[in-house]
Amino acid sequence: MNKINSTGLNLISRANENKINEELVSKKEILSEQNSVLKNNNLLNENNFLQNVSDAINNVAKTQNEAAKITKNYELGNEQDLTKVIVNQQISKLAFQITLNVRNKVLSAYKDIMNMPV
Repeated sequence: MNKINSTGLNLISRANENKINEELVSKKEILSEQNSVLKNNNLLNENNFLQNVSDAINNVAKTQNEAAKITKNYELGNEQDLTKVIVNQQISKLAFQITLNVRNKVLSAYKDIMNMPV
C-alpha cells in the first residue's frame, strides 16, 4: 500500500512539475514575443519617451529660429518672397501652439491623477 501511495505521489509531483515547466515556457515565449514586437517598433528603449519629447521641443525651437531668420532676412531685403516668410511664421506659430496644448493636457492629466482619492 505504501508503494502505491508513493508512486501516485511521484506521478502527481511530476505532473505538477511538467505543468509548471510548461507555464514557464509559455510565459518566456510571450515575453520574448513582446520584446521582439517592442524592438521592431523601437519602443524598448528606456529613453524613448524622453528622447521623443526632447526632439519635438528641439524641432519647435528650430522652426522658430528659422522663421525669425527668414523674417530678419526679409526686413533686411535679403529675402524677396513674402509668402515664404508668412508661411514660415505660421508654421512656427502652429508648432508652438501645439506644444503649448500638449503641455496643458499633460498638466491637466497630472492634476487629475494627483486629485484622485486613494
